[in-house]
This record gives sequence, structure tokens and C-alpha cells, in this order.
Amino acid sequence: GEEAGLFQKDERDGMCAEVRNDFVKDRPGLDESLLNLYAYFLDRLRDNLHITFCFSPVNAKFPIRAQKFPAVFSSVSINWFLPWPEDALIAVSADFLGKFAIDTSEKNKQRLYGLMGSFQTMVGESCAVYLARMRRYVYVTPKSYLCFIDFYKSMYKVKFEEVNVQEKSVNTGLTKLHEAAADVEKMKVHLREEEKNLAIVEEDTNKLLVKVKSEA
Repeated sequence: GEEAGLFQKDERDGMCAEVRNDFVKDRPGLDESLLNLYAYFLDRLRDNLHITFCFSPVNAKFPIRAQKFPAVFSSVSINWFLPWPEDALIAVSADFLGKFAIDTSEKNKQRLYGLMGSFQTMVGESCAVYLARMRRYVYVTPKSYLCFIDFYKSMYKVKFEEVNVQEKSVNTGLTKLHEAAADVEKMKVHLREEEKNLAIVEEDTNKLLVKVKSEA
């Protein structure tokens, strides 16, 4: 139906003027009144205006919208999108993670893309098994897969930072161990020199002791 008061009179007159030429071509037998012109405009609008709504059944607001706005579901054509094939999932993960900095080789990146696509496929299959056994729906949508990719990126950043901190701590500890080992080697050299000096002093002391005993 028509929403009353949606357009002002000057707006309606302008729209009717714009469709006057097409009205004359399409409906030559009708009077060029504002009422007929506006009806023609609404007919063209109804035939050519298409609005697409995308809803995810995973969203908690989905059943609320279905209850509050039943016409959204009862007066439209619903297209249920089938699960993505695994090749498409791999392509999506490669596109979203291709520019993401991952500290690994290109071969491992390709394996990661394939692994993420396989995981999504396995989850979808598990949902089908759950439905067959428990008679309850668990939806896995493209949005779920994109959330999975975003979660991986955020988790990778956190873990990568943790590993860097641990690596820095280990490297600092190894540096200290190398420094301590070098100091021990220096002390060993110094100790050998002191042992030589101590042997000389001991020898002199023994000679002096022998001399003192002989004079006594």
C-alpha cells in the first residue's frame, strides 16, 4: 500500500512531471491528470524498486524481528543461501589473511588457508549431525566464518606478542649466561696467574725458613 503523507504536494507534482512523457507512451488512452500520473509513477516504482534484506539466523534479534515485523517474512521472497563450498572458504580466508602479517613461509600460509576452510566445513557437518540426533538447529553462516577469521587474527596478535616477550626474555638470559661464562674464563686465567705468583712466594718462604733454621 501507499504510505499516506509520504510526499509533499510539490514533490508529487515534480515526480508526475518527470514521468509524463513515459505515461503518454505507455498509456496513450488515459487522461493526463495528476491522479493518473501519480498512479503510473507508483506502478513503475513498484515494478522497478527492489530492496534486499540480509538476516542471519544466528543473530539474537532475528526471532524478535520476525515477531515484530511479520510482513518482512510473509510478504517477501526468501532465498536461503546454501553452505559455501570448501574452495570458496579457502579463497575467502586467503583474501582476508593475505595482507595480514604472519611470520611464516608462503607454503605454511597456504596450508593455514586450507585448514581454516576445512574447519568451517567440519563445523557445518557437525551441525548437520547434531540436527539429526538432537532435532535442534545450530546455524553456521558466512558471518560465523568471518568472525572466525577475525578471532584468529586477534588471537595471533596476542600470542605473537607473548612469544616475542618470551623470546626477548630468553635472549636476555642467554646473553647474561654468555657474559657470566666469559667472566668465569677471565677469572680462571687470573686465578692461574695468581697460582704461579703464590708458588713463587711459597718457594721463597720455604727458602727463608730453611735459612732461619740453619742459622739457629
